[in-house]
Amino acid sequence: MGQPQKSIAAEQQILSLGRVLQSLREEDDVDVLIETTISYLKEEFDYRLIWIALYDRLNHILFGKGGITPDRDTSFLHQRVVLSPGDLLEQVVIEQHPLGIADLQTEIRAAEWRKIAEKLQIQGTIILPIRYKDRCLGLLLLGSDRWGYLLTGEAKARLMMVLGELGALLYQHEMHKLSKQTKRSDEPFLELLENLRTLTNLNQRLEAGVQATHKFISPNRTNVYWFDREGRYFWCRTSNQLVKSDRNSSNQQAPGMTVQDLSDFYYALAVNQIVSIGDARSSLKSHFTAKLLQRLKVRSLLAAPIIWQKNLLGFLAVESNEPRIWTETDKNFVQSVASLISLVTPTESMESTIKQIQEDAQLTGQVAQGIYSEQDLQETLHSCAKRVLARLTATRFLLLQYDPEQNNYQFIYQSQPHNRRPLTFTLNTLKELDVQLLQRSTEAVEIENLDEDLRFFNWRPFLLESGVRSLLICKCTQSHIPAALLVITHETHRSWTTLEKDLLWAVSQQIGVIVRQWQLHNRTTQQQKTSQAFEQCLNILTKTQNSNEVEKKHLEHTALEQIASILGCPLALLLSWSPGENLAEIIPGVIDNSQFGIFSDASIPIQSEALIQWALVTENYLTLKVDNLPPETRKWLNTPDKGQILVMALRTNADYEITGVVLLADYQERRWSQQNLNAIATLISQLAWWRRQKQINRLLESTTEELRQLNWYKHRRLEEIQRITALSLKQIHDLGIPANELTQMRYQLLLRQLDHTATSMSGMLKLENWQLHISWETMPIASLLKRSLERIENLLHKQKLWIGVHGLGQPIDEQESPKNSSLVRGVPSSSAQSAMAIAGDIVKIELVIHELLVTACNRSPIGGRIDIWCRRLDPSKPSEAKQSSASVGAEHQTSLELSITYNGAIESQLLTELHQNTLKDVLAPSKLDQPPALHLLICQNLMLELGGELNFYQLPDNRVVSRLLLPLVSHDS
Repeated sequence: MGQPQKSIAAEQQILSLGRVLQSLREEDDVDVLIETTISYLKEEFDYRLIWIALYDRLNHILFGKGGITPDRDTSFLHQRVVLSPGDLLEQVVIEQHPLGIADLQTEIRAAEWRKIAEKLQIQGTIILPIRYKDRCLGLLLLGSDRWGYLLTGEAKARLMMVLGELGALLYQHEMHKLSKQTKRSDEPFLELLENLRTLTNLNQRLEAGVQATHKFISPNRTNVYWFDREGRYFWCRTSNQLVKSDRNSSNQQAPGMTVQDLSDFYYALAVNQIVSIGDARSSLKSHFTAKLLQRLKVRSLLAAPIIWQKNLLGFLAVESNEPRIWTETDKNFVQSVASLISLVTPTESMESTIKQIQEDAQLTGQVAQGIYSEQDLQETLHSCAKRVLARLTATRFLLLQYDPEQNNYQFIYQSQPHNRRPLTFTLNTLKELDVQLLQRSTEAVEIENLDEDLRFFNWRPFLLESGVRSLLICKCTQSHIPAALLVITHETHRSWTTLEKDLLWAVSQQIGVIVRQWQLHNRTTQQQKTSQAFEQCLNILTKTQNSNEVEKKHLEHTALEQIASILGCPLALLLSWSPGENLAEIIPGVIDNSQFGIFSDASIPIQSEALIQWALVTENYLTLKVDNLPPETRKWLNTPDKGQILVMALRTNADYEITGVVLLADYQERRWSQQNLNAIATLISQLAWWRRQKQINRLLESTTEELRQLNWYKHRRLEEIQRITALSLKQIHDLGIPANELTQMRYQLLLRQLDHTATSMSGMLKLENWQLHISWETMPIASLLKRSLERIENLLHKQKLWIGVHGLGQPIDEQESPKNSSLVRGVPSSSAQSAMAIAGDIVKIELVIHELLVTACNRSPIGGRIDIWCRRLDPSKPSEAKQSSASVGAEHQTSLELSITYNGAIESQLLTELHQNTLKDVLAPSKLDQPPALHLLICQNLMLELGGELNFYQLPDNRVVSRLLLPLVSHDS
């Protein structure tokens, strides 16, 4: 029996829910809807406190609409509740989710309701939002005298269905009410269009726009403010409270304002943004909002810009003395009227605008005509600047060009009034952001207030000091760093129209052609200058080879002038020295600036002078600042502190001696072009080769002169000796042969020796007057060595030296050898070895062997030992062939290797220089320039001419070896 009763109760709840939903759908009055909902909640739910409130979204307020209480006092249920941050009611409104409270009496986040709960003994409470489409329309509060806030699922479902239906109906009612309250703007706007069509005067059209706006929005005041570009301020041109006004009128009730006072307001209008200031709301920053309202003496403002061709002409302002919330309809209407005014504004000045466009076209045409005709470029720029300044009412016309060497912008042309001085400073290179700004720009960049604008920041101090307050900048050429810029300046804060900026842009692009012509002309001039410098330098360097020292310095001075002219340096000099010297001489070239000073008589130590050492370790040229110079250098080189120096060594070949350093200096930092640097590097290299050739020529001429004098002297002396010897022989022959047989034999022997000497001397005087004559003779090596040892017999005795000959197979006759010398015994005897004979110019070979023996004696310690090793080399044996050098004679016949070894000291540098494959610098100091090393070099070269070889080296046991390779006589010759 219990189950049917439960089913009947559930059915009754569903029927009751259906009836209340039906009642809600059929009702239009909000109060009746709320009363119906409250009655249903009272009957179906067991809650002692029921409260329904509607939410005002704009003011963030709840309006109580009634409910039930335990004590029947419902007055507080109809009160207005202002929501505050952290309040429970605000939390439900914002989050739009139900909120349960176990005990309302202890809830500190609901101060007013906590007191009510204590008074009515309410504990468990549920707060539910009344919402539709994510929009909160009100709240429902249900309070119980029981602790807790549980609500069964069935009851919660019925409750949410009722609240959902109530929310949908409240939303429809609000939309209907809003549509009835919304003003229709189409009719007054169409009426305004009709009025504007019949009016011909701009002021009348402005008045019509102001009256239509004032009638539609109903503010306290409606004005049209007009913008004066030169003065950079707004003045009230039309107002609903004025019958007639102009910029000079003193009866204006609405005040004017300058851009400097309200910059944010101006910039917002300039980008076509409507400005709305209402009750606690503003589209501007708070600081500027307060300042603007104070300036206009209002509390609410709605302003729409009037713009034509990107130029701000003014704005339409709707002003109210009370805080007011501007609706979207108000904003749209004001903006539409302002746009309509911007369309009718150009018709008033159409003729003047057309005339101005024609004049602008004529101006650009004259500039183009001047560029492409034979008219002087300065005259073209002068005419262009005059017309542009008059057209734009500007103060200065500046044309800047980027100088990559100075890394700054310089004025290449400027025009200004007669009572203004030209600008004399240079401008630093632009920051990266400013460069990017110019690269992206397709029109003139405008700066209305240089005091506040941060663009071109590193130029501001110079321009402000010169009285510039506003300007226009156009790039004339396309490049990574704009090569040319056209700048128009004014001495007051002002702005320019789009038409004016377009005109300047067109002029700047045409001027870019002029700049490119200048650049090409300068480049051609520089190339011609470089070519002339090359030509003159080459002419200088190819002049007479027999110039003296004075003429040489003059030619170097002239070459330095040509080198300095390429870079335009006011200082050029040469630090010169000869190989082996420790001090450098200053050779001045160019000193064209009084800021430079050179102590030309100073002796500069090469090893300690920083500039010279830096140049020597640098393969090419080196540039550095004057600040980096040490104090020692500043003693002889006086340059400005901000100057720059270039040094380059006179380098020809990596193995050749450097004999100077070229120094160029400028009084300021510069970035020389790579083309010019390459040109002077080439000229300095040519100067280095020319100086080297001069030094070699002087050395060879001096050496040749000395050798000629020596040869003449010795030859004449030999002629005299030969004459006297021949005369003595004649006299001996005239005296006859002595009668004594022994004396006669010795007499005939000495006579034959004198005859042989005189004959050989006659042959030398006849065949070897100015060059050597190579004869062909043969002699056994044993005889040659015997004669050579006889010539040094006294030297061996003096030095107490022991000498040994190895490899001949038999000793030399000891009676004819030095008494203190002995030969190494135990060597196998061989008739072939004893019969070894060499072929060639025996006299010269004997002199070479004698020179080697004398050197060995002089370098050996007292009581030392000298060994002579003889060994036949057969070219058919590879091992022996490898040991011999690539001598022409040794490659085709059997050779004799004659090695002289001794324990003496010899310099490693001398061995290196005597090596025939070593590259020798004729200008470098060398031991081969003086005897005895010079004699060894002469012997080495002489043996090559005789078909042999002569080498010097040192063994691991420190013995010195003189290895002589001589051609042997073949058996069948």
